Amino acid sequence: MDNIAIYVGIDISKDTIDVYDSESGHFQFGNDQNGFSLFKKRLSAEHWCVMEATGCYHQRLSIYLHEHGIRLSVVNPLVIKRFIQMKLNYVKTDKSDAKMIFRYATEQPLSLWTPEAGYIVECKRHQGAIRLFFKQRTALKNMLHSLVTGGGAKDKLVRSIRRQIKHLDKEIGLLEIEVEQLIKSNEQSLYSRLNTIPGIGRKTAMILIVSTNGFRDFESASQVSSFFGLAPNERSSGSSVKGRTRISKIGDPLLRNHLFLCSFTACVHNPQCRALFDRIVSKGKSKKLALIAVCNKLIKQAYGISKSGMDYDRNYVGRLS
Repeated sequence: MDNIAIYVGIDISKDTIDVYDSESGHFQFGNDQNGFSLFKKRLSAEHWCVMEATGCYHQRLSIYLHEHGIRLSVVNPLVIKRFIQMKLNYVKTDKSDAKMIFRYATEQPLSLWTPEAGYIVECKRHQGAIRLFFKQRTALKNMLHSLVTGGGAKDKLVRSIRRQIKHLDKEIGLLEIEVEQLIKSNEQSLYSRLNTIPGIGRKTAMILIVSTNGFRDFESASQVSSFFGLAPNERSSGSSVKGRTRISKIGDPLLRNHLFLCSFTACVHNPQCRALFDRIVSKGKSKKLALIAVCNKLIKQAYGISKSGMDYDRNYVGRLS
């Protein structure tokens, strides 16, 4: 945090940008190029803008400000939400959110934002489309199952649904090939090394690289686990409160699902993961808890490999184990 900076809190919606700073208070612009230009005219080298990572809505403005040399921080929305709750603020409007983001900027340490590499952005777009197609395919498969098991389904309708499922399968495959080509062109070494870890397959390796920016956005494996929502949350206080420890489930559910499925294979073929699973189960813990621990072990191994530049070694008992 810079004591000389003039902090600007920004709340972004689909159509508008609500802004709050200590000099002008609240003002609003359109979420378009004209609005960006009007906003830029009010800024100087002393200003430091702070906004939430709000899906696709914040991306255009953040890139615009970065290209024009404006200092910028993009904060996880959950962090802002918890800060607002801590301040006991129950008013929920775009104006109040901009003001609370401004307060967060004045009280909390900030880090400068830099754009992700172009191939990471492109991979995320592809993966977003893949997820949408998966949802559509699941809905069609459920409809097909209902029609077939319910009886009385018209042959034309059944054939139509099957054609749509086949088409979605083809498009998903083509997009996955494109994502893999982008990653191989930019992260061939890391992609190859991640695939040497028993239990991590091609798709999971690709999602790991894209979600973590090649692990460059994190300082430790525990940060990656927290980002994916796999870090355990312990609930205990004194002698009276002893809640069950659960994972936070904050983050990407698709990646958690991929890692959980990978944990089954890792328990068979990954020596360190198998030893961890057996040790936890032998203590009377549930197999699900042991599999979640294996997920975190896979993250630790992937992070260690990304930083060390080494392939996976099944006999290595150092930090990767």
